[in-house]
Amino acid sequence: MMKKKLIAVAALALSGSLSAGLAQADDLVVKIGHAGPLTGNIAHLGKDNENGARLALEEYQAKGVTIGGKKVKFELISEDDQGDPKTGNIVAQRLVDAGVKGVVGHLNSGVSIPASRIYNQAGIVMVSPSSTNPTLTQQGFPFVFRTMSNDIQQGTVLGKFATAKLGKKVAIIDDRTAYGQGLADEVEKGVKATGGAVSSREFTTNQSTDFMAILTKVKSQNPDVVVYTGMDAQGGPMLKQMRQLGIAAKFMTGDGGCTLDFIKLAGDAMNDKAYCSQAGLPLDQLTDKTFRERYKKRFGIEVQVYAPYAYDAASAIVEAMKAANSVEPAKYQPFLKKVAFKGAGGNVAFDDKGDVKAGAITVYQFRAGKWEALK
Repeated sequence: MMKKKLIAVAALALSGSLSAGLAQADDLVVKIGHAGPLTGNIAHLGKDNENGARLALEEYQAKGVTIGGKKVKFELISEDDQGDPKTGNIVAQRLVDAGVKGVVGHLNSGVSIPASRIYNQAGIVMVSPSSTNPTLTQQGFPFVFRTMSNDIQQGTVLGKFATAKLGKKVAIIDDRTAYGQGLADEVEKGVKATGGAVSSREFTTNQSTDFMAILTKVKSQNPDVVVYTGMDAQGGPMLKQMRQLGIAAKFMTGDGGCTLDFIKLAGDAMNDKAYCSQAGLPLDQLTDKTFRERYKKRFGIEVQVYAPYAYDAASAIVEAMKAANSVEPAKYQPFLKKVAFKGAGGNVAFDDKGDVKAGAITVYQFRAGKWEALK
């Protein structure tokens, strides 16, 4: 009798195991791509994006999403584009070949713009959380979107703030990337629109570390404000070298430099003459009040800049899939144009070009050891 009971229990256990396996096999595995610089001098920003997308997908997974009558299992496939356009194209094709149903990325405009053509031709949705150059959404690609305000909005605010609050004579330096040069162009327009003068337009590269020659020229023009449009890896050392040369001008940078790493790199050159801007709301004013806490609990680090917008990019893709009851980009893309929800970084809805509607811009000043939002 005991032997029969043991056999029955074993059979039941085996049956349960097989049922679980069948249920698992019946899940709909949906691959979502992420691409950004995961190595190099701005890897911290690329990882910030990846973490934001990952957190969104994990939270949707935990809640449970059913599409087409099947339980969805999300799988994030992350690729390192090294912040390089050529590598970005290789990565984009790799994600297409992997069968992803949507992509969160890329981080840099100079990478996103050429990569977007590959995704669009393949009929795969791309939502960038951080590429701000206007060209990205002006190409007329129906599968390309972004959750971050563009450089026209940010550059105008930077330029007008500089001349209205800091001084009329402005020197502008960019890193000659699509992001840096595009933002610098809009800053120049904003400066001139408010009666300011651009004393100099200089440029460096996104790999440079020595800015003394450029800054010596800038110093001779005695500007009230120096605006650098590039990433923190160059902006922090640039500010330090400015102070070493005795340039007393106020310093401004855009969202690429509005980071914790900028403060570390600039060191004792940081004071209340340093300003930055971010496309989006201050982290302590995010629509999702618990986002930063959940992010830190999951990854053990603080949000850098773009994680809320990567979270919203992934969320927008999933919400469109749910509305379309399909994970196929051709079917859910029309619904992506209609999404409207409160995301981590603000309200998410797209205009006819794929730009986020009513994107916020915030200006910060360095105070008491941190970037503090100005009201």
